[in-house]
Amino acid sequence: MRADAVPFSEALRVWLRVAIQSFGGPAGQIAVMHRILVDEKRWVDEPRFLHALNYCMLLPGPEAQQLAIYLGWLLNRTPGGLAAGTLFVLPGFLSILALSVLYAGYQETAFVTGLFFGLKPAVMAVVVEAVVRIGKRALQNRLMVGFAAAAFIGIFFFEVPFPVIVVAAGLLGWLGGRFIPAPEHAAEAGAVQVKPSWGRSLRILAVCLTLWLVPLLVLFFIFGRDHVLVQEGIFFSQMSMVTFGGAYAVLAYVGQTAVETYGWLTAGEMLDGLGLAETTPGPLIQVVQFVGFLGAYRNPGGLDPWVAGLLGSLVTTWVTYVPCFLWIFLGAPYIEALRGRKGLSRALAGITAAVVGVILNLAVWFSLHVLFGEVGEVRWMGMRLLVPAWGTVDWAAVALAAFSFLALFRFKLGMMTTLALSAGAGLVWYLALTRGFSS
Repeated sequence: MRADAVPFSEALRVWLRVAIQSFGGPAGQIAVMHRILVDEKRWVDEPRFLHALNYCMLLPGPEAQQLAIYLGWLLNRTPGGLAAGTLFVLPGFLSILALSVLYAGYQETAFVTGLFFGLKPAVMAVVVEAVVRIGKRALQNRLMVGFAAAAFIGIFFFEVPFPVIVVAAGLLGWLGGRFIPAPEHAAEAGAVQVKPSWGRSLRILAVCLTLWLVPLLVLFFIFGRDHVLVQEGIFFSQMSMVTFGGAYAVLAYVGQTAVETYGWLTAGEMLDGLGLAETTPGPLIQVVQFVGFLGAYRNPGGLDPWVAGLLGSLVTTWVTYVPCFLWIFLGAPYIEALRGRKGLSRALAGITAAVVGVILNLAVWFSLHVLFGEVGEVRWMGMRLLVPAWGTVDWAAVALAAFSFLALFRFKLGMMTTLALSAGAGLVWYLALTRGFSS
């Protein structure tokens, strides 16, 4: 079927199906789109699907959501891209909002506490599994292993900012040309029918930048620079421009900044948010909505806390995803010509290798805060060392983590099953413990 022969109403129903089934992180979400659009509907052929996916992998932001925007644009132009990208996010947004309200209002209840107690060790295992899975694909030679090791050392011990690591890895990947095999590209499936032009590009840039920045300016003039809503808008706008390598890579950057710099939530609560995002439809990066809700709920700045939390969710989600539409609508026609250049492909390969080290940092940072009640910080020869208090080790969390690792790596139960079993076990243990103490 020709791309322009797909009725918009039918495409809308399909994108709603995709949104509801978009569990399992980027890999699962991309697989859902491939099954429905390529295998079932045959609206897009295999080479063109891979062509779009390779483009989205070059961009900052959640690649699965951007792929949905790209394919929606391919099928029904701008209305199709808007519908596909918005529907892809909407179920996750509503789910995370409801769970954020539950978390903020009922966190002290035994049921919610027990549920999240079991969820955290499973999330730790899921992040480690992501390191292994991405590492097998990305670390193809010793130079790439070196990129990953350097990225881990830089961010974990020396607190090198994530954007600096991305830029350095891309530059070194480009310079390291003959040592890094360029990824193979799919055969061309036909030119994009919307040809690039300066007029079109300027119109898209003007509209998207207005939608992106004007709400922040309004908040700035109403509340002032130091209000939490303005801080969240600025911080997550910056994040949206440096989120290369997928959600796991940027979560270390978001988690450490939100916890250690702004104090919007604790490290354990960041894990709780990641668990919520893992178990709801939509992009994993939707965890930023949970961060935005809690940060504004606890620092309302004159607003009602529940109103502030809702606004925090909206602001955070808005500035995270509006740039995704900009990258697709503006860049898709241009990137078609650039995709075959080996230098660009090698730069991307270098970034992907460094991302493995960044995700490893996330895994270590999360693991320390899950397994130990106290984690100290020591400075030595310019390095930051995280030192756990060994007397505060949580043996129940250790047992649940071991169970989660076995479920994922040995028995291949899958992410959703592992999260559900661990959460259930944590709930049973916690309720039994509290009832034992109360009696």
